[in-house]
Amino acid sequence: MLKLFLKKDKRMKVNDDSSNITRINLIYEGEVQGVGFRYFVKKKADSLGISGYVKNQNDGSVFVNAQGNISAIERLTKLCQIATPNSKVKSVVKIQKPIENIRGFRIIF
Repeated sequence: MLKLFLKKDKRMKVNDDSSNITRINLIYEGEVQGVGFRYFVKKKADSLGISGYVKNQNDGSVFVNAQGNISAIERLTKLCQIATPNSKVKSVVKIQKPIENIRGFRIIF
């Protein structure tokens, strides 16, 4: 993301290092539906500046498409493994994907 600072009416670019950006698909399996898991993912993704979406799958798993700073994605992945008091993640499948033009994070119903 390109950041701009306004100083004496001149815009100054701050280093935009897109090499720190990654996109990953995560599939969480276990007791992850009906326990507030998707809302937890959205809240954490928003707080970490991650773009993408989260949705329930027909097989009982939860699918997350996440794009953002590598350290933020790693943090989200770890937080989701403990998530809510009623959720129990048994396994996580991680699939690296190419970066896309994604803005914001949403829950798909």
